[in-house]
Amino acid sequence: MADDIMTMAANLADDVIEIQDATGEDRLFVEVGDVIGAASQTLEEAFLTQVRIRLAERKARAFLKDRLQQIESELKAKQGG
Repeated sequence: MADDIMTMAANLADDVIEIQDATGEDRLFVEVGDVIGAASQTLEEAFLTQVRIRLAERKARAFLKDRLQQIESELKAKQGG
């Protein structure tokens, strides 16, 4: 059953984040979490965790991309070009 909950939460998180990206509603996951929580606190917690880890990964990847660009620019400047 725990695997089923994690799978449902992960799939729902993917769907909600996709809708958030398309609509610009960056707090939609909170509203969906409230709806889920009214029926199942266990699923709500799993869902919110799945959303948060996906958003955290996204931020980390953006940071790494920006940092890599900064490093590349610094190296080019040192090499004179």
